[in-house]
Amino acid sequence: QVHLVESGGGSVQAGGSLRLSCAASGYSTNRYCMGWFRQAPGKEREGVAAISTDVGDTFYADSVKGRFTISRDDAKNTLTLYLQMNSLKPDDTATYYCAAQQWSGGACSLDGRWYDDWGQGTQVTVSS
Repeated sequence: QVHLVESGGGSVQAGGSLRLSCAASGYSTNRYCMGWFRQAPGKEREGVAAISTDVGDTFYADSVKGRFTISRDDAKNTLTLYLQMNSLKPDDTATYYCAAQQWSGGACSLDGRWYDDWGQGTQVTVSS
């Protein structure tokens, strides 16, 4: 089981930027899909972005394309997932979660039901 801990959330004005981090431990291979998801009060969970840790293929929801960038750093035997969020909008306000799932190839899903391991979440608030 992969243990995930998010950080980097906070409050920002519209148009601003934030970078979220997710530290992963307990993984057994370098072949995972890792993703960022968000959930606002009263709304369903939404897949934001995903990346394959092996080859680095990235996948984005249409709502964040061109504004958010997912990346990973697996140097020094640690794996950290990032989400750079630019041009933030009030609609981006939500609790953001990272998730991981062992990957055997193909596209990484933005459907949260596909992922087994989840972090505790970090709050992002964007004011107008």
